[in-house]
Amino acid sequence: MKLTRMFILGLICGAFPALLSAQTYYVYAAAESEDEVAIVKFDGEKAETIERIPVGYMPTEIEGPHGLTVSPDGKYWFLTMAHGFPYGKLYKFSTGDNQLLGTTELGIFPASMQISAATGLLYTVNFNLHGKMEPSTVSVVDPETMTELTKITTGAMPHGSRISADGMHHYSVAMMSGELFEIDAMNLEIKRKLVLDEVEDEEGHAHGGEEEETPYSEVKPTWVIPHPQGGKVYVAGNGVAEILEIDLERWKIVRRLPGGKGPYNLEISPNGKYMVVTYKTDAETGIWDLETGMELARVPNSRRVSHGITISPDNKYAFVTVEGIGAEPGSVDVIDLATQKRVAVAEIGKQAGGIAFWKME
Repeated sequence: MKLTRMFILGLICGAFPALLSAQTYYVYAAAESEDEVAIVKFDGEKAETIERIPVGYMPTEIEGPHGLTVSPDGKYWFLTMAHGFPYGKLYKFSTGDNQLLGTTELGIFPASMQISAATGLLYTVNFNLHGKMEPSTVSVVDPETMTELTKITTGAMPHGSRISADGMHHYSVAMMSGELFEIDAMNLEIKRKLVLDEVEDEEGHAHGGEEEETPYSEVKPTWVIPHPQGGKVYVAGNGVAEILEIDLERWKIVRRLPGGKGPYNLEISPNGKYMVVTYKTDAETGIWDLETGMELARVPNSRRVSHGITISPDNKYAFVTVEGIGAEPGSVDVIDLATQKRVAVAEIGKQAGGIAFWKME
């Protein structure tokens, strides 16, 4: 009888709070060579794909689902379909039942995107990897009516793009021209441009970049992420194995963080403590302490070709897509940011790429 009372008391005092504090996490992840989007569930111990959503519209073609984002209210998710004749498309789905609600045509090979909390508009870069290396665009879309409002011309092969926490500025990097662009999200105009291949001499004069008519960027920036508390943005220098820290007030590179080979995507935890970097060439994910500028760990990914990242709102876990090689399936690796260890893996379709956090329960 005493053991029974103790057992019940233990359940009340111990197990019930544990159950109440347990979280389940859900993310959307795109499989570019499978024409499907997976919903991955992680319960704190196990990650699994609970649904695969077919998104292709031409049965004989691979249309390449690439970028993903979820609306700020969590009711909708959006997907860029990179391939098209000649242009790509933007899809809008409802969360929960994953029903297609609308589409619109964008530019050539639309890639990463996000919705501004200030304007309610969706901004997506058009990567345009075909033909000559010429300036491409950022499409601005009303996600309610799925209408493209305008295209803003930026640089050659714009890829990574993100919006400041206040929703007032859109940042994107052009991989082949090596430029960082700041767009005013309200008036839809380029506010500033920074040539990332330029370096300063001891007297503070800039050299290189446009002054020497460099045909292609050596930095090859592939991603940009604003700090959630403002003041700085971070750029993945894919060609130089560095993360560039840019001070927004001074509009210049103030710190270079040497990392692994082929830094590709970046994400910063909501509390601003951690920066997570996928090293596409090394098949690793780096975890950085932004206050000290020190890399805490490099976590081996489950297979090769590391790609996209999203971080849970509670700052606990990073979810990383890994493409795989050839006929290998893609995967979503779950990394515990406190221990810097990979704690779970879920397999999805081939060439896992874009990823977006959906919800916690």
